[in-house]
Amino acid sequence: MSALEPLLSSPYVRTMGVRFDGHGDELTAILPYTDTLVGNPLIPALHGGAIGAFMEIAASAALLAGTRLAALPKPIDVSVDYLRPARPMDVYARGIITRQGARVANVRVEAWQDRRAAPVAALHGHFLIKPESEA
Repeated sequence: MSALEPLLSSPYVRTMGVRFDGHGDELTAILPYTDTLVGNPLIPALHGGAIGAFMEIAASAALLAGTRLAALPKPIDVSVDYLRPARPMDVYARGIITRQGARVANVRVEAWQDRRAAPVAALHGHFLIKPESEA
């Protein structure tokens, strides 16, 4: 997980409490539930912005784990589909690099809670990358 150190040391990631679990070539991001993540206490449901930010972190982690980069990936554009309310419990996400060029990478992330087959949100993003060989 040393490739993730630049991301893990970010105050933004530390404040959210995001952690990672790697098994083989799969990296799962984990957003532990806290009351501060609740956006609608009447339902209750987690705030969409927290879910979107978490998935952007998961996308960056997938790029760092899958490619030797000289710097953190920079989002060019990100689109989030909110599929169902995220309940007050931990959220998990996995990113898949769908295409990678010399400067731009496309990543898809799905976030779920108790069942991976029932995602709460999905992200499609384009990220500016700087491979290590160009440093």
